Amino acid sequence: MEKAWWKESVVYQIYPRSFNDSNGDGIGDIKGIIEKLDYLKQLGVDVIWLSPVYKSPNDDNGYDISDYQAIMDEFGTMDDWDELLEGLHSRGMKLMMDLVVNHSSDEHKWFIESRKSKDNPYRDYYIWRPGKDGIEPNNWTSIFSGSAWEYDEITDEYYLHLFSKKQPDLNWENPTLRQEIYDMMTWWLDKGIDGFRMDVINLISKAEGLPSAPGGKRYDWGGDFFMNGPRVHEYLQEMNREVLSKYDTITVGECPGASTEDAKKYANKEGTELNMIFTFEHMDIDSGPEGKWDLKPWQLSDLKDVMTKWQKGLEDDGWNSLYLNNHDQPRVVSRFGNDTEYRVESAKMLGTFLHMMQGTPYIYQGEEIGMTNVRFDSLDDYNDIEIHNMYREKVIEGNEGHDKVMESIYVKGRDNARTPMQWDDSKNAGFTTGTPWLKVNPNYKEINAKSAVENPDSIFSYYQKLIKLRKEHDIIVYGTYDLIDEENEQIYAYTRTLGDKTLVVICNFTENKTEFELPTNINYHSNHLLISNYNREDSKDISSIELKPYEALVYLLK
Repeated sequence: MEKAWWKESVVYQIYPRSFNDSNGDGIGDIKGIIEKLDYLKQLGVDVIWLSPVYKSPNDDNGYDISDYQAIMDEFGTMDDWDELLEGLHSRGMKLMMDLVVNHSSDEHKWFIESRKSKDNPYRDYYIWRPGKDGIEPNNWTSIFSGSAWEYDEITDEYYLHLFSKKQPDLNWENPTLRQEIYDMMTWWLDKGIDGFRMDVINLISKAEGLPSAPGGKRYDWGGDFFMNGPRVHEYLQEMNREVLSKYDTITVGECPGASTEDAKKYANKEGTELNMIFTFEHMDIDSGPEGKWDLKPWQLSDLKDVMTKWQKGLEDDGWNSLYLNNHDQPRVVSRFGNDTEYRVESAKMLGTFLHMMQGTPYIYQGEEIGMTNVRFDSLDDYNDIEIHNMYREKVIEGNEGHDKVMESIYVKGRDNARTPMQWDDSKNAGFTTGTPWLKVNPNYKEINAKSAVENPDSIFSYYQKLIKLRKEHDIIVYGTYDLIDEENEQIYAYTRTLGDKTLVVICNFTENKTEFELPTNINYHSNHLLISNYNREDSKDISSIELKPYEALVYLLK
């Protein structure tokens, strides 16, 4: 397998609004990130992925960009950003910026011009259509609920917005627009950044004619007509030729609805598009037929099926990204672990389970200290546009009960990941001296970075070890993955193999003690316990092991 620095890296995602506030206005900022660079260096991560810091009216927390080459006032200045880049590079870390080019803000100068008249030179930068029989051009729903079309009186036409109505979709069919995007990307790379995380990049190509979803409903999910669309690979190959191939970058595309076959094209080993993609299949194992808010219990066998499919599917033909949470997902320890009695053990187990797989691991801020989901009493305490749109649709306009919908928000709401970073046990968890933009999780007295850094048995210390092990053992990066005992609903175990070495990873996903039997076809002369989340002695015979609640064990066999 071809080696590459981005395969050997560990990425840390910063959600700037919630990371660290340097000036007391209650909003995290770039200077606040600079204050914490030594903390990130101490953790051992290689790449920082910075969620959007560009100028934005903040309808969707910065994912609605009004100027791609300016910094949001709340976050600071371009001089602050330059200082951040220098601070990262001087510490041997790299910077990956968020690239949001499926849509812009409706306050971007392109859209302001585009809506003025049908013959404006910028008209074709966006997707405009006349209505049909007095209603929208087609029946697609927005990902944030409601119609994906917004009527604009000025020219008596509708524009497409797959997200909020303040996020009009860009028209990638227009070669002039594409060149503007490539010029902007080049500008950032010339400033010294090291790559891009590309927001919903597989939505940029829409089906010709924008057909309605079949079935005759007034509003329906049209994903088949805009996910992995007909020209998406053509566009990404052009982007690669025009921009990415000229730099040594790390690139990851957020690709909802992409299959392993799609991923082999996006993240092909020839390197003509991207390095890797984010898949969502493992994020849907606790969703019912109605989607993410339709809660259902998840099963370990489902997680095994999805992870194994991606590990084996991209083994020779691509590269995986490895993540269990981000700014759009609930906290991993609350979702797949136990955030009460076994919070520390299960957080360490989940980290082990993920970091020992083949792919590039992503850590989301606070994951390394075991931050948990939050339960705010009032809907007013939640900020996220997706939460409020869903509540309005289901409770105010629909007939679902308040309590049931709030339970869905507690489990799946995006604000679970967006509560401020818990730095210490002082007021507002040390995040701000002002009033935080989103309430702090009340458990910050027990769960915070200061106590974690000082404790050699903390989740933070354990993550340091996981990251260090990747640097020391090629097998963790490049070894082949194989699942052990796919039917077992308590233990997730797998091997990694490289040359004459085998790694055995054993994770108990339950709060019960449970027995693990090493398959007889795994031969070894010697074994060495690389890491465990309990104090366990090395043992010559590991053919049968009793695992403690949420125990994780990694053995190197020779």
